Amino acid sequence: MSNSLFLICPTDCLESTINQAFKHENYFYTSLGNSFDSDRKTLNSLMELIQNHGIRNICFVLSNDNRIILDALEGHSFSGFRGLELFYHEIMMQKRTSDISWQTTDHQFAVLSYYLNKRIKELRLLLYNSFLDSIEIYGQIYDRSTNAFVDIYSDLICIEKYSLN
Repeated sequence: MSNSLFLICPTDCLESTINQAFKHENYFYTSLGNSFDSDRKTLNSLMELIQNHGIRNICFVLSNDNRIILDALEGHSFSGFRGLELFYHEIMMQKRTSDISWQTTDHQFAVLSYYLNKRIKELRLLLYNSFLDSIEIYGQIYDRSTNAFVDIYSDLICIEKYSLN
């Protein structure tokens, strides 16, 4: 297995859990709710890390009980933190979309899947035309109750718009 970069939220405290589950060389980039800025400086740092350490996998990971996501869905206690206003708005939009398009009791998993799929698309676009063509970018949700990493819903399933004709 090749080296991996995990994009995680510091409130999840998943570093040791990831190191136990994925027995290869792991690197971590943390940002609240995986809402990192995609400015040129950040992207250059990520590309340098990827090149210098032979990273072939990039995985966005959030726990199913992520404090930032739960707060965005329910309480808005952290909404005053710098940069989280747009993030909160995005989570609420994806919650409304999942409420309309999903017949499931696990809306939180659907919201997390929508959000992580969007982050994956953004990162692919940002890294397009670089040396990173052969890097796999994917997302997983850590379920604390089962102590397992679960693949997010496919981007093909997570539609962004829902309309009836």
